[in-house]
Parts: sequence; structure tokens; C-alpha cells
Amino acid sequence: MKQLAILNKYFYRYRWRLLLGIFFVFISNYFRVLQPQIIRQALDLVIENINIYKLYNGTQSQAELYRLLGNTLLLFGGLVILLAIVMGIFMYFMRQTIIVMSRLIEYDLRKDIFAHYEKLDLAFYKKNNTGDLMSRITEDVTKVRMYLGPGVLYAINLVSLFIMVISSMLSVSVELTLYTLAPLPLLSISIYYVSNLINRKSGIIQKQLANLNSIAQEVYSGIRVVKSYVQEKPMASFFGEQAENYKEDSMELAKVNALFFPVMLLLIGASTLITVYIGGIQVLKGNITPGNIAEFVLYINMLTWPVTAIGWIASIVQQAAASQTRINEFLAQESSIKNPVIAPRPIEGDIVFDRVNFTYPDTGIVALKDISFHLKKGEKMAIIGKTGSGKTTIADLLVRMYDISSGRIMIDGQDINKQDLANLRQKIGYVPQDIFLFSDTVAGNVKFGKRDATQKEVESYTHHAAVKKDILDLPDGFETMVGERGVTLSGGQKQRVSIARAFIKQPDIVILDDCLSAVDTTTEQRILGYLNSALANKTAIIITHRIYALLDFDKIIILDDGMITEQGTHQELLKQKGYYYDLFEMQQRETEENKG
Repeated sequence: MKQLAILNKYFYRYRWRLLLGIFFVFISNYFRVLQPQIIRQALDLVIENINIYKLYNGTQSQAELYRLLGNTLLLFGGLVILLAIVMGIFMYFMRQTIIVMSRLIEYDLRKDIFAHYEKLDLAFYKKNNTGDLMSRITEDVTKVRMYLGPGVLYAINLVSLFIMVISSMLSVSVELTLYTLAPLPLLSISIYYVSNLINRKSGIIQKQLANLNSIAQEVYSGIRVVKSYVQEKPMASFFGEQAENYKEDSMELAKVNALFFPVMLLLIGASTLITVYIGGIQVLKGNITPGNIAEFVLYINMLTWPVTAIGWIASIVQQAAASQTRINEFLAQESSIKNPVIAPRPIEGDIVFDRVNFTYPDTGIVALKDISFHLKKGEKMAIIGKTGSGKTTIADLLVRMYDISSGRIMIDGQDINKQDLANLRQKIGYVPQDIFLFSDTVAGNVKFGKRDATQKEVESYTHHAAVKKDILDLPDGFETMVGERGVTLSGGQKQRVSIARAFIKQPDIVILDDCLSAVDTTTEQRILGYLNSALANKTAIIITHRIYALLDFDKIIILDDGMITEQGTHQELLKQKGYYYDLFEMQQRETEENKG
């Protein structure tokens, strides 16, 4: 229950629903407990009058007594039906309060988990797979809801019914009550033993279910690779093995439950036999009436489901505890990126890297070593280097996907760690190397950069990104649905949509990470022509593997193994005759060969 304590804040939030639900449970059970008492009175009435009925055998009085007795029993029967109807009405209200409360908490819990996921840094997502994240916000929350709703409802029902039934039984006969309830200690011991088994097996099952989700999610996302390498059967076989493990674990849990419920029913049956036997002796002694035996049997049957539900409730609580433990593991994770509580301030775009060093926290890889440069407002800088040289890392640090290991990053003279995080990212237009489009319309993906953008703005920026014509050729134009991760578009089209998405937000700082690698030369020249005018007054960082002659850069840095090996303008770097010079000469030869 310690793991489930975090849910108490939700109970408090919906405390009035919970309190009303508890009230309705008690009222419903009050009318339920009255029914055996009415039946006892009816049975005693019949038994008391049966001898009198025989005395008037063959007389007119016998018929009158029969009619009177019949009317009285009919009255008792109607009263039992009325009590059942009233009980049913309050049962409806108790479900409308407690079960609805559980659904509201389920909704809030999923929202809170999702919001927490969004706050966590990239290092968290690199350590945890998507399938496990999905499992905790779906299957695990569903298990917790069963505790919040049915578990709580039947626990309250159990407690209230026990209090009322046992009180009624004690008021009739303390001795008979003690005999009747004698099997319950055995029930408690079995519940304690089995609940531990259920808890352990539930945790294993939930982990295996998360593993299944992860495997399925990876196969669905990478279905092109699976098909191109003809790995459908091996992947299906691997999934089948994991599913078999899940089935075996689930069957073990089912066996525990299958054994537990018959044992409980056996103990309840033993209570009924004890009631009849001991009750009969008490009747012979004149301590109780025959109607009391019937009353006790009804009470025992009335307790059958609640007592049986003890095991079910224990199972629900243990499964919920196992699931909430998994949820709490992620809720306890803190993002290493802390947002200072300050008022957002305008960003002009003056960027300073001062002896910046960075090591990836999840892998320990040293990505940047002693990086220093100063990019003034409105200046353009190109970052060139081989794959793995640390180019993308610089972009990630500027939008604070990670915090630096040492050194300082200054924007407009203020440490980046003291900038309002949301404002900083809003003012930076970042086109990452790994393009991601959502399962939405093309227009919706462009508007992701600016939610209130007009259709005219969407068309304008897609035109500048040289993708408008391609979009209009799609079946539904701008309203065409883009498949998961943009699979319905080509690589070049995805890059250009991503460029339009970045520029429509009208950022003050622009970071383009190798965003023209999948476009042809003609399209590249059109986009570069737009960038020359669009970036005229903006601070821009272009990360690339090649040299763009159409763009005039104020500064160019060459990265190699996380260090700046060359730095300067285009002409200054050519004079150094290093990596930049060799790259420029190679591109010139390729251009001449293409013309030839």
C-alpha cells in the first residue's frame, strides 16, 4: 500500500464523490440487511401459526386464518421487494460516485504521467524504450484504476456489510455467531499467503507485457527494414517466444486464483453447515427461533460474495501496487534540465560559447572539447565536419536538450541556464537532422511551429521552402494526412516541410542541421535563395557536411572529434589549406564533372 499512497491526493481531489459513495454503500447495505430480518419474521409467523391452523381443521375459522396468514405473508413479500428496490437504487448511486471517481482519477493520472514524460530530458528517452513508456501509461494505469474503482468500492462494501451483518447476528446469538464465523481466520491466512504470490507474479507479468509492447512498437516502426531484410518470420518467432513467456506467467497467476476461490467457497459452505447444526441445537434449547436459523443462513450467503471478494480485492490491490511501483519509478525521475522561474525576455541572438565541454550523460561519450566562439546578432555561421564530430551536439546544447558539462553558453550576455526555457526554444527555429513529422495533415505539421497560423501563411512558407508544388500534387493538397513519422512523403519533402515549420514561427535564431541533404541541386538553390533573404537580420547556424557557395557566412568553424580545428571566413580558411580547402576543391571538381 506504500506505493499506492501517491494516489491519496487524487482521493482528496474527489473527496466529495468518495464520501457520497461511502454513504450510498452503507445505506444500500442497511436495506440489504433488513431483508433477512423480514424473512425471519415471516418464517416465525408461519411456524407459530401452523399448529393453530391445524386446530381449526375443517372449520370456517381455518379458511379465515389461511386468508389472514396469506395476506400477511404477501405484505412481508412486498416489503422484501420494496427493500430490494431501494437497495438497488442506492447501489446505482454508489457506482455513479465511486466508479465515476475512479474514471476521473484514471483520466487525471494519465494526464499527469504524460505531462511528466514531456518534462523529462533526452537522456531519459535514450535509456527507456517507447514500448515500456506506453505500457506504463496504458496497462499499468488500467490496473491502478481497478484498485481505485472496483477495489475501493468492494472493500467499502465488505467493511460496511460485515459491520451490519455481524452486529445483527450478535444481537440474535453471540454463541451461534462465533461458531458461524469460525472459518474466517483460515480465510485470512490463505488471503495473506496468496496475496504475496499474486504481488510477485503481477510484477513479472507487467514487465513482460511492457517487453511485448516494446518489441511490437519497434517492429511496426521499423517495418521497412524488417521487410527489406526478409526478417518477418524470425521477428514473429521472437515475438512468439516472448508472448509464450507472458502466457505462462499469466497462467501461473490464473492457477493461483483458480485454487483460491473454491477454497473460499468451501469455507463459506462450512459456515452454512455449522449454522444449521449449531442453530438447530439452539432452537431445541429455546434460545433462538427457527426463523433465526434462516436469517443466519441468509446472512452467511449475503457474506459469500464480500468474503470471496477479499481474495479478488487482494489480487486487485497487489496488481495495482505492482503497476503503481512501475509508474512511480518514472514519476520519481527528475529532468536534469531545470527551468528557472523568471519572466521571459526578448532574444536578439548574440551567442557565445566559452570553453564548452560536454559528455553525454547516458553513454559517457565525450562530444565537445573546449569549444569557444562568438556569434553576434544577425551573423551567420557554418559548422562543418565529419559524421560524429559534434556538430549536432552544439545545436542540442543551444536549445538546452542537454546541459553542458563545463564552460558557459551565453545568449545576449545572459547564461543560457538563466533563460526561460519555453521562451528560449520558442525564439529558436531548429530544423533537426532527424526529421520527424506527426500523423496529421501536411498543414497541421507546418502549423506545429505556429498553432494560430493562417492558411495563407502556411502556403507562403511552404512556397519559400520549395515544397508547396509537391503538396498541391498530393491527393488532398494541404489536408493530405501524413503517415506515421511522415512515411507518405519522400525524404526531401519531409525536410522541406520541416523547414517551413521552423520558419513559420518567425524565430530570432535559426539552426539548420544538414536539412538539405535529401534535396536535388535545383531545389537546394531555391531554398538557399530564400534563406539569403529570410536570414538577413537573424542569427543563423548552418550545420552541414558540404559548402554552400550561395550563402555568405560571417564565420565558419571546422569540427573534428569534438574540437575546433579550423575557424575563420571562407577566404581565410582557403588560405589555411586544411580540411575546408580540401572539401572546397572536391566540391569544385564534382561541379565541373557534373557540368561536363
